[in-house]
Amino acid sequence: MTNATADNNADKKSTPHRLPNFSAGPATIPTAVLQRAQEELLDWQGSGVSVMEMSHRSKDYIAVTEKAEAKLRSLMAIPDNYKVLFLQGGASLQFSAIPLNLLNGGRADYLTTGAWSGKAIKEAQRYAKLGLGEVNLVASGKDSNFTDVPEVSEWNTTLDAAYFHYCANETIHGLQIFEPPQVDVPLVADMSSSILSHPVDVSKFGMIYAGAQKNIGPAGLVIVIIREDLLGKASEWCPLLMNYEHQAEKESMSNTPATYSWYLAGLVFEWLEEQGGVEAIYKINQQKADLLYKTIDDSSFYNNPVAHKYRSIMNVPFTLADSNLDKVFLEESEKAGFLGLKGHRDVGGMRASIYNAVSLDWVQQLVDFMKDFEQKYA
Repeated sequence: MTNATADNNADKKSTPHRLPNFSAGPATIPTAVLQRAQEELLDWQGSGVSVMEMSHRSKDYIAVTEKAEAKLRSLMAIPDNYKVLFLQGGASLQFSAIPLNLLNGGRADYLTTGAWSGKAIKEAQRYAKLGLGEVNLVASGKDSNFTDVPEVSEWNTTLDAAYFHYCANETIHGLQIFEPPQVDVPLVADMSSSILSHPVDVSKFGMIYAGAQKNIGPAGLVIVIIREDLLGKASEWCPLLMNYEHQAEKESMSNTPATYSWYLAGLVFEWLEEQGGVEAIYKINQQKADLLYKTIDDSSFYNNPVAHKYRSIMNVPFTLADSNLDKVFLEESEKAGFLGLKGHRDVGGMRASIYNAVSLDWVQQLVDFMKDFEQKYA
């Protein structure tokens, strides 16, 4: 093998070809993070073991977790009076954990703007039926097929609610609430598909939670950011591993945590810092969304039904003027190397999820394909 051939092979190994992945989740992870994890897989920093083989109580692993939390606190400017928990079970388990920890015999307000906020209120209602408190539907976007949010003047809020819950970004319907609702009770937000994608003032929230598989890392891990004054209110029926106060006291290690996912999340936080932080990635995310929405809006062939001010910059669902072409679009896009574009079964059509790790170049390639497809079939 010549030196030139060896160099070429080395380049191919260091910069692997990856297909544009627009999956809604589990979603694409930055290439640099995967390469770093690959390099450290068998031997983490000379320790002789992989991170996934390491004791979660060891000094080496504790250093990994402390660094990850510090990076996240820095990226989101999380105030000191908030606990940051790295838990398991994904965001859906929090649909149960939230009323068990916070309802406490009171009344909770829920705003329903899509599938995920709908699932959250249904789960909370199960505990209300057991006598743990009341659940109030503030408003629902169902009449608009979750393409818009009811006007605030139509909301039925509770003055002294135990908390107000909403989903900041509905992954399935592509609807995003950018400004948090202005309420005088603890605000609880599901940010699974929007966390770290744009600046957020954490101090406006009582609690933020997010599944990891969109902008943080592998599925299974869930981040909970909770104000300290909301701890210690759990129902006696709350399982110990779902009790936020208990997990805060145990530093998210009441039992063996999702060690490798936690480690990978830390690498993603480092990568995000290297991109310039949340402010910088937000500018790129806005460019990606603007490019894709412009392509849709400039065409009579494609359509996105979501009200413009609520259009998600993370999940862009779109339909074709002729639904008979849906299957053809998906087949040809997959042949062209685009992954994960099939829309959710509840909505149909297509969906491009353009999370932090999806590059502007990938979105440009998709837009070029969409324009070519329109010329071919319009």
